[in-house]
Amino acid sequence: IVSTLPSGPPQFPAVVPGPSLEAARAHILALGPQQLLAQDEEGDTLLHLFAARGLRWAAYAAAEVLQVYRRLDIREHKGKTPLLVAAAANQPLIVEDLLNLGAEPNATDHQGRSVLHVAATYGLPGVLLAVLNSGVQVDLEARDFEGLTPLHTAILALNVAMRPSDLCPRVLSTQARDRLDCVHMLLQMGANHTSQEIKSNKTVLHLAVQAANPTLVQLLLELPRGDLRTFVNMKAHGNTALHMAAALPPGPAQEAIVRHLLAAGADPTLRNLENEQPIHLLRPGPGPEGVSKH
Repeated sequence: IVSTLPSGPPQFPAVVPGPSLEAARAHILALGPQQLLAQDEEGDTLLHLFAARGLRWAAYAAAEVLQVYRRLDIREHKGKTPLLVAAAANQPLIVEDLLNLGAEPNATDHQGRSVLHVAATYGLPGVLLAVLNSGVQVDLEARDFEGLTPLHTAILALNVAMRPSDLCPRVLSTQARDRLDCVHMLLQMGANHTSQEIKSNKTVLHLAVQAANPTLVQLLLELPRGDLRTFVNMKAHGNTALHMAAALPPGPAQEAIVRHLLAAGADPTLRNLENEQPIHLLRPGPGPEGVSKH
């Protein structure tokens, strides 16, 4: 019985396709479609391997062949298409090429993560720019299996990079700066800052407050669009951002956050599900100005 499936795993070419698209096409043509469609024990095709290594022309030539066979979104063992592999490897040119060749822009891996989630997780503004430059329609509100949008993911990644709280953004690490750029870019692309993550209904403002991140709180409150007062008073399982700020450990970060929230119209009289106002959540010690005066 002759199998119609490709036989054996793909062999990574001993000689990597040349420095031009023409040379790569000749090399790929010589390999033949059977080698290009074959998957190794981890589900990788040659296109996945080329994308991971940043071999742009080899990836482009291989993608042209897979496009003909309608296998451009073939998945490896973690559910990653070549586009998602290129994104995780921080290869913006390959990301843009694959999107231009017709790769599915909203494909997700086994964790429900799209190309935007991947860029947000690792802080890769170049990948987001590639998606933007390609002109394809991407779902900015797509949820991963944790219920997070790409913007939620970017905020959580930035919070990790900014610990301990950076009160002065001028001294951000390169990692934090890249992650902050991703937040800015997602917002510029039209991500909805009022979206609530599914598990606890938190907005990005709640997540920034929870991480005691005054810089990020200020950034989110300076967004030009929408009803700021409504945004600042949104509740996550009953708690406003001001409730969460009141529950933070006393100190400069808490004071700065409370000040920003009150200036933006946070209402200190609102009650949570336990019928508590923010003032009731203050820890012992000198409290921040504003919460205790209402």
